[in-house]
Amino acid sequence: MSIKLIAIANQKGGVGKTTTALTLATALTHMDKRVLVLDLDPHACASLHMRLYPENQSHTLYDLFLAEENRRETLWKEIIKETRSPQLYIAPASIRLSELELDLRECANKGGILADSLRLVQNDYDYVLMDCPPHVGILLVNALVACDLLVIPIQTDFLALYGLKLLFDTMRTLNKVLPRPVRYRALPTMYDRRARACTRVLELLQEKMGSAMFNTIIGVDTRLREASAHGCVIYDLDPQSRGALAYTALAQELTKL
Repeated sequence: MSIKLIAIANQKGGVGKTTTALTLATALTHMDKRVLVLDLDPHACASLHMRLYPENQSHTLYDLFLAEENRRETLWKEIIKETRSPQLYIAPASIRLSELELDLRECANKGGILADSLRLVQNDYDYVLMDCPPHVGILLVNALVACDLLVIPIQTDFLALYGLKLLFDTMRTLNKVLPRPVRYRALPTMYDRRARACTRVLELLQEKMGSAMFNTIIGVDTRLREASAHGCVIYDLDPQSRGALAYTALAQELTKL
């Protein structure tokens, strides 16, 4: 099965989901891939990072979830925005995404809206990356139903392991009703090789997950945080930094799956 639709999720915040979504997306564009990022987090971190302020957008992904089927194709054209990076596009979020639990409570196919909608545009892109919210709900379920691969960024910290357990519980529940199990790969992030605790967590992850982990390890790099502050990605600041090289390796690994 080819991988095109990628959800990036962990039910613990602060593990590098948005950084991974935007930096991996940019790394893929450097390989001449056309990439769309969907910001599915009501906090709109990916949108804000790229200086797309939700209050300035005429339409966001919130509108897509509520639209009639015959309106979705036109809406996509109004939602998707170009970025300053060639071949990188983003569909911005809105705080109103948090209202979907109530808005869609009577909807029969509420878990499949995104998958159905993506069929209208996915052939326009080589990859679609979904930046997911850090909690179980209608948005995460839609992303998991739609994706070909779930990428799980895991901070190499003992507390992050609990978020991994919660996500696996969600997948087990979904897999009971999905036509095929959710395929996933874990991505160690924020790794500090000088810290024994980080090394121990990485060893535990490698022991427990084996081939379900990427070989790439994303180390601590302050340039990643600086990029966020400047509204850009790490390649714009220092394309030869440790963080940039790690995400380039991740992109190369992903394209070979």
